[in-house]
Amino acid sequence: MSSQKSSCPPNAVSSTSSKGPNLKNAKESKVVADIKKAIENKDFLLAASITQKYLEDTNNIPLNIAVTGESGVGKSTFVNAFRGIDNTDERAAPTGEVETTMKPEAYPHPTYPNVTLWDLPGIGTTRFPADQYMKHVEFEKFDFFILVSAIRFNENDAKLAKEIKKMGKKLFFVRSKIDHNLRDAQRSQREYNEEKMLQKIREYCIQGLEKQGVESPQVFLVSSFDLHLYEFPALQDTMERELPSHKRDVLILALPNICKSTINKKKEVFRSQIWHYALLSATVAAVPIPGISIMVDVGILVKVLQGYLFGFGLDKMSLEKCSSATNTPLDELRAMLNCICSGKDVTKELVLLMLKSTTVALIGLAVEEGSRWIPFIGIPIAAALSFTTIYTFLSSILNKLSVDAENIVTKALAIK
Repeated sequence: MSSQKSSCPPNAVSSTSSKGPNLKNAKESKVVADIKKAIENKDFLLAASITQKYLEDTNNIPLNIAVTGESGVGKSTFVNAFRGIDNTDERAAPTGEVETTMKPEAYPHPTYPNVTLWDLPGIGTTRFPADQYMKHVEFEKFDFFILVSAIRFNENDAKLAKEIKKMGKKLFFVRSKIDHNLRDAQRSQREYNEEKMLQKIREYCIQGLEKQGVESPQVFLVSSFDLHLYEFPALQDTMERELPSHKRDVLILALPNICKSTINKKKEVFRSQIWHYALLSATVAAVPIPGISIMVDVGILVKVLQGYLFGFGLDKMSLEKCSSATNTPLDELRAMLNCICSGKDVTKELVLLMLKSTTVALIGLAVEEGSRWIPFIGIPIAAALSFTTIYTFLSSILNKLSVDAENIVTKALAIK
């Protein structure tokens, strides 16, 4: 892979600061206060219920992304690529050189159904003239907009962009099919220079928009068939910065795994949630019912590990897809995996096996179960042990899975 084409910044994790209000931290503070109050009242089931509801609410925050532009510019292909599926997938948005989208079509993310990409009909088509377009597609419901063009952004694009900005919504311009342009230029130019060509295309798009009254347009050069090339990673970073904090993590988890920085961002999102799961385990551990803690812990771990595998693309279906796309035998990909749950169906039996193979975790759970019966101090000890055991176990597994995910991405990019 050419280093000139790659736009994955090595320090991308640090770019997740947001200009929006930190609603996530404010909500977390209230949840912590409510849990503390419930524990002080020795209502441990309520504390566990509050924690669980917070996690469910957080994992189901809706994110609606609108993709719009003239017909035939590659909107549907971009929607599919963003969702990590190819155009032949039965869940894919239909593609074609003519307008295939005649009304707003919702395409939920295959792993995170709370994230929806909307393929909007082409601007200025006969059925949807520009002056009726805004009302027809209900622009108010979208979190941000991506306006796609394959050649230049025209008058209709500029008019739409100004209307979107009037509404206070974020808008990003994507210049698609960059791979086609570079291939054509390489064939026709005697002294071909890729970087100069990319700069020329970018400046052409920005100047054209500015001439039509669009202020400070953010233009990103993208190939939907090779998202790891050119400026899709930069688009990712910009979208993250512009989103409010409570939606930023939702976006990060839904992004396709195109480079190591994306993997690292997902790892940090998952890591930020571990203390919630550990706290849920601790509150259940405080309930004086024999055996309930270990049953709940295993149930928690099954769900969390399944989420890790899907997020990192280490579930069985994703590995099979990678094997097919890269023409790499599945066994060869599996040989690159080190974590015991990578590429497997996560079951209670597998989790118990993983706990047994982690001596510290196994001892911690055993001591926790016994300590709860010590008068006066037993329940606090059990809760503390449960918190520490689950936190340490998930942190360790998360580190291993992120390394496995990086190995798979490295392999895929090397072949491309």
